[in-house]
Amino acid sequence: MADTMKLSKQELVRHAQAEMQRQFGDAAWTVRERVALTCRILYDGGHDSGLAGQITARAEAPGSYYTQRLGLGFDEITAGNLLEVDEDLRVRNGDGMPNPANRFHSWIYRARPDVQCIIHTHPLHVASLSMLEVPLEVSHMDNCTLYDDVAFLEKWPGVPVGNEEGEIISAALGDKRAILLAHHGMLVAAGTVEEACVLALQFERAARMQLLAMAAGRIQPIPPELGREAHDWILTPKRSQIGFAYYARRALRAHPDVLA
Repeated sequence: MADTMKLSKQELVRHAQAEMQRQFGDAAWTVRERVALTCRILYDGGHDSGLAGQITARAEAPGSYYTQRLGLGFDEITAGNLLEVDEDLRVRNGDGMPNPANRFHSWIYRARPDVQCIIHTHPLHVASLSMLEVPLEVSHMDNCTLYDDVAFLEKWPGVPVGNEEGEIISAALGDKRAILLAHHGMLVAAGTVEEACVLALQFERAARMQLLAMAAGRIQPIPPELGREAHDWILTPKRSQIGFAYYARRALRAHPDVLA
């Protein structure tokens, strides 16, 4: 006889989360490998825009982070060709130069000690939405990882190679995990590489859904309490790890050189 049919939702949530902790272990990938996998995952997910966009993650040395080499697309990144740079973008390990636009990542890392990974890309649907100067609307269960967790910078400050843009973008992000940058693209700042990757994929999907819905009619909001409940249920470290592992398996099949 079933013994869970009378349990409350809160009890069932706790049970499911405990079971996920028991069933799924941590992957053995290094930070470098996770960043390289993220580059390939996002390339396959429509986040490539030539050489635009940066993915960074804090390195082991204080004040330093990993990033891709300028001149390489997301589909060319491997764990071995990533650079380690300091917050002034001086290369500490690796060959080549980082993207000068990484400067605003340094500002975010300074302002947000909780952030371990930053993803900034210009995917097609996010970039298209950014041209309308409207915020991202989260009105579907799948997108609730971003519910009440996306800031909006409604005025474009120009190319983000100066300290001014770093100050503006980091201030606009505040304590959120993500931000839509008008006339520009998207940014995710998360506590793990896995979480940042999954959120970036969801951001582009949410923008695509919003554009489709706006073309058909008026988007209806979801109840705030249910949006926050879904956000907290979906966006847990273990679920981010599980989701990332799925996308990583796909990337490894398509790009077997990524961990080289």
